[in-house]
Amino acid sequence: MRHCRTFLTRRTEISKPPEYYEGRLEGTAPEHQCYIFLHASQSPELFPKVQKTSVSLELQARATRWGGIVNFSWFNDGSAPQMIEKGLQPATVFSRLGGKLEIPDVSLENIDQVEDTIKTHLQGPSLLTEGEKGGSDIHIYVCTHGVRDCRCGERGKQVYNALVKAVNDARQREPIARNIRIGEVGHVGGHKYAANVLIYPQGEWLGIVKPDDAPSLINQALESLRKGVKPLDSTAPPTFLSHWRGRMGLSKEEQKNLWAKHAGIEDNHVAEKELRPIPRS
Repeated sequence: MRHCRTFLTRRTEISKPPEYYEGRLEGTAPEHQCYIFLHASQSPELFPKVQKTSVSLELQARATRWGGIVNFSWFNDGSAPQMIEKGLQPATVFSRLGGKLEIPDVSLENIDQVEDTIKTHLQGPSLLTEGEKGGSDIHIYVCTHGVRDCRCGERGKQVYNALVKAVNDARQREPIARNIRIGEVGHVGGHKYAANVLIYPQGEWLGIVKPDDAPSLINQALESLRKGVKPLDSTAPPTFLSHWRGRMGLSKEEQKNLWAKHAGIEDNHVAEKELRPIPRS
């Protein structure tokens, strides 16, 4: 992991990231209709500055045409390395209408079939309709790609560790917490918003998340599991309004309007300089 820039003083060297971003976050999530997580064999902490393979490049070239984003993710459960050692490249796909889709292997040889499968998934019904309980899980991804930017490496890893602890604590109380998976993800864009957290299948993007926020995030995930997990539509209130960057399936303008509505701002077209971010702890 690359550390943040070093500041020299008379007595010692202090390595620390820049101060936390204090501006507004809404509308900073990239527009996308689906997110494709290629399973990596190692933590993003160990990724090079740009993590790519021939498969990821070809898949992204195709996905760009239908609103998909391709990235690499890692869970500390040992499953991905075993699959990759067998020559397989598993992937997890989330879309606004289709929810979650697991693909056992993505290769240049089957890329046409994979593309067709994902495009069909984009048009499919949500996995859970309102009122249905359980039967799914929640993936919480934290960007820990430290070589890309030190803020993601240092702040991201702190938040990741805090989330792991919070979910382990929750599992002692509620068995349903085992349906919450905490993972790491490569560069998502927006270094200054670190720590960046992505929540799927809901499709929520959060920024400036700190370790102290972890218990609240897990409690929110537990509540979602009790109600039935599904992607959020254009009317659902933002998750953690003060940290909300945006949502899968929404344009930049729709993200800003949704935030303004739930922030109590009647005129969504008020001048940018007249708006202030919601205070973050």
